[in-house]
Formats: sequence, C-alpha cells, structure tokens
Amino acid sequence: MSTTTASTYRNLLLERHGAITTLVVNRPEVLNALNRETLVEIEAASLAFASDPEQGALIVTGAGEKSFISGADIQELAPLDPRGAEEISRLGQRVVGSLERASKPVIAAINGYTFGGGCELALACHMRIASENAVMGLPEVGLGIIPGYGGTQRLPRLVGTGRALELILSGRRVKADEAERIGLVNRVVPLAALREEAEKLAQSILKNGPLAVAAALEAVHRGMQLPLDHGLRFESCQFGVLAASEDMHEGLKAFLEKRPARFQRK
Repeated sequence: MSTTTASTYRNLLLERHGAITTLVVNRPEVLNALNRETLVEIEAASLAFASDPEQGALIVTGAGEKSFISGADIQELAPLDPRGAEEISRLGQRVVGSLERASKPVIAAINGYTFGGGCELALACHMRIASENAVMGLPEVGLGIIPGYGGTQRLPRLVGTGRALELILSGRRVKADEAERIGLVNRVVPLAALREEAEKLAQSILKNGPLAVAAALEAVHRGMQLPLDHGLRFESCQFGVLAASEDMHEGLKAFLEKRPARFQRK
C-alpha cells in the first residue's frame, strides 16, 4: 500500500510503498519546471532518503502525465548576471549530484517532457525508465547558454562523445524509442505502467544484499572517474570488505540451502 507522507515541501510530494520512496516534482502548472526553491527541496528530500535506514530505493517522477521536468524555470534565469548564473549552475550540479551519490538505487520514471535541467537530473539517476510519450533533450544552446547542471559531463559518459555532442550542439529532441536505442534510457513502457515498472525494478534490487548494492553503486560511480587499473583496484577492495560481512555469509548459506537470504545490513 502506498502512503503519501506529510512534509513541509511546497513543490514536492513524497510517497512511500514499503521500502520505496517516490519523489514527485509537483509543479504541473509550469510542467514541473525547476526553480531555486524546488532544487533546494529536492536536495533536502534526497539527503533525507539517503539517511533513512528504512528506505532502500528512490523513484523520481513528475506530477501529471505530460511532463517529468520541463527544465529550469526561465523566469528565474532571465535576470541573472554572470555571478548569479554560475551560482545557480553550482546549485543545480550539487542537487543532481546528491541523487547520483546516493548509496541506494535512484530510478527516474520519465513521464513526458524532459528537457534541460530535467534531463540533467534524469542523467544523474542510476537508472531511467521512460514512458512512450517521453521526449528528452538539452536545448540550452538555443537560448544562448549551455547545459549547466552536469549535462555536458554525464551525457557523453552515457551515450558516447559523438552522440552527446550532436544532441547538445543541435538541441535536438529525442523521443522515447530513440532514447532507448542510444542507451539514454534503460527501457520504454506504456505511460499507465510507468510507476509499476519502476517499482518492479526497485523491488528486484531490494531483494539483494544492501551492503553489496551500495558497494556496487560506489564501485561503478568511482570507476567511471578513474583509469581502469585504479577502478579494478577499488573493485577488489570492495570485494574484500564485503567478505567480512555477515550478509555475505548469509547469502552464501541461503544459496546452498536453496532459500531466500535474510540480509541484516551487517
């Protein structure tokens, strides 16, 4: 059973279904655009999720059926001077980075328009499931600016430099089927099934050892920023650390006894 939790957030809704938290950006009147207040709230909610031992996975989506996050709030961007623009860029980078750095899986459930800062937030999530009506893109160059919330760095890592440059420099929009084909999203599902599919993915992860999931997330995240030999060394260290855990011994024992493992995060 899903429950909506009371909160002080003005622009977000938080729903809990067992160990899964769903964060809904709730500004449908502006297609869920990101203003400064919403960015700050997303960071606060992300950090609260990360520190909550009862919650094991986070799903991020947008209110309504039309838009995931349509981008930054243009009304706030227009009057910025260079210092203010750099400040909002750093804020956006920090906020989406808080999702990427989470030691528990973060899944973007992309419903509809996903442009600019919304696309950059989706890129920072560990996995992305898109609805059939999803359209993604980084159109900033058409406004005389560049992606400022990490898009120039994460998109090439995800789809390759050539494809990323084409999308960034042209500002071309990508429909769901192409997004799946180029690896921008993990898969595409009907809009009506989007939340359910995101929860199924989260549940498939939650049945595994939580210490191992956290270690794998960290190994992949760090490894993407390291030379291969350094990344392999870090992987070996994580492998060794987990060998001392009670969870590893429980996992092996459960496998041999042909029963579900009972992990204790120890």
